[in-house]
Amino acid sequence: MTAAGVRAQAPATPPPDILPTSELAVPTDGDKSSTGLVSKLVRRGNSSEKPGPTDIVTVHYTGWSSDGRLFDSSVVRGPASTFPLDKVMAGWRECVQLMTIGETRRCWVPENLAYKGQAGRPKGTVLFEIELLDTRGNPLVPPPDVKAPPADAKRTPDGLAYKVLRPGKGVRNPSRFGRVTVHYTGWTVDGRMFDSSVAKGQPATFRLDDVIKGWTEGVPLMVEGERTRFWVPENLAYGGKGDGPRGMLVFDIELIRIEN
Repeated sequence: MTAAGVRAQAPATPPPDILPTSELAVPTDGDKSSTGLVSKLVRRGNSSEKPGPTDIVTVHYTGWSSDGRLFDSSVVRGPASTFPLDKVMAGWRECVQLMTIGETRRCWVPENLAYKGQAGRPKGTVLFEIELLDTRGNPLVPPPDVKAPPADAKRTPDGLAYKVLRPGKGVRNPSRFGRVTVHYTGWTVDGRMFDSSVAKGQPATFRLDDVIKGWTEGVPLMVEGERTRFWVPENLAYGGKGDGPRGMLVFDIELIRIEN
């Protein structure tokens, strides 16, 4: 699945079906880890943000086997790939955690960190070229400050607390009556995830006058591209009524787009 809101267009130049021996060989000037993974920077990123071991990442990638043949590529397929890092091969997880958003890196993954002799999979060392497009926390892993807002969180007069996790690049704020497209995850203060567009693999679009009061108040503080964590007191959430979760709720919200 592809994370909406990420600029995940395939590069204009498709990867070669056969990689030259000169590029396939493990470079002597690469960065070698204690596990045997060798990596080399191709293009620097545009952020200092790196994925955590359980993050969900969006990438473009191409893989070549030890004889130089291309065996898998999101670039060839078209859309970028999104997946949790703790569900992929060890070499991939280690490689991507070295990267910052926007970075492209090549990683030579030894067989014990790759397919480990699996039937139908490439043998020996495999080479991946990976472009890290985006990363976000796994919705099943609650944030460390889920129990209460930290001291550096800002507060509104109504008691809504919030903290910017990633600044946006937009210049305007949504109207309290406007439509927005967002990615979000909500947790109770005991760390239970109760709703998440990230887990569903699809962002949500809605009017801000048709959601809980904490969202109606909080999302208009944001600009496009911003990610913010909100601590929503019960009176600004579900009010202890209906089928909604009780007590204070915590939401991570990414404002992807202001629709109107």
